Amino acid sequence: MEEKQTSSPSPLPPSGPWQRVQLARHPRRPHALDYIQRIFTDFEEIHGDRAYADDPAIVCGMARFMGAPVMVCGQQKGRDTKQKLHRNFGMPKPEGYRKALRAMRLAAKYGRPIITLLDTPGAYPGIDAEERGQAEAIAVNLREMSRLPVPIVVVVIGEGGSGGALGLGVGNRVYMFENAVYSVISPESCAAIIWRDAGQAEKAAAALKMTAQDLAPLGIVDDVIPEPGEGAHENWDEAAASLARTLEHALGHLKPLTPQQLVDDRYEKFRRMGSFFSETNAATLG
Repeated sequence: MEEKQTSSPSPLPPSGPWQRVQLARHPRRPHALDYIQRIFTDFEEIHGDRAYADDPAIVCGMARFMGAPVMVCGQQKGRDTKQKLHRNFGMPKPEGYRKALRAMRLAAKYGRPIITLLDTPGAYPGIDAEERGQAEAIAVNLREMSRLPVPIVVVVIGEGGSGGALGLGVGNRVYMFENAVYSVISPESCAAIIWRDAGQAEKAAAALKMTAQDLAPLGIVDDVIPEPGEGAHENWDEAAASLARTLEHALGHLKPLTPQQLVDDRYEKFRRMGSFFSETNAATLG
């Protein structure tokens, strides 16, 4: 498990998208293993993709949640310099996504619900990852997660960056912490593309609609998980308790569904996203 929580100065209270981006990246914000340690019991980590290597940027394992068996997959950034290098700053490589898929298929085989915790600036863009099929690995995960006949609950606990997050993000229920962000691109990269100036990141953060408060009304996420005080970094135990309540609620609603109903529910959820057209009244066409 990762190191214990220690006190640290609080940042500015969240008053806008850019402030929430800073909180999502806060160095003391709890990561996947911090939540796993507090919420789940009997966690047994699964290593390796059975094809190339193990990717420490993604942790997977069997566990119990309130006594019931589940599979947990989370993106792990690391805390200090040594951990960050070991975890590749939370940027998974293809073997990480393939490991996660191997774990999720195992969960499906034994009928265990799957819980994924998203926290990554994005998939690793290095040439070695591209050579080993980064895009293909993410694409396969998207396809296969849409077909798994067990409940899948997704939670954005920090940064949900682009396809790197979405590779673990296809679920029946998708939740975000109050100060998490979820976007196709980082504010800095967006600003560099649109305005040729990464310094315009604050402006880009507002335009991207990347906060939980923006995404819940759009149906991208199902609900917002409250955080203690000015952010989850202030009280890891309280943040974990909020997450546990959300997971209990979600799994309770999904448990009665049959395997086919779970697949259909997931399919319909994502088909409802991104509808930007409305029917025109025939009478107005004259």
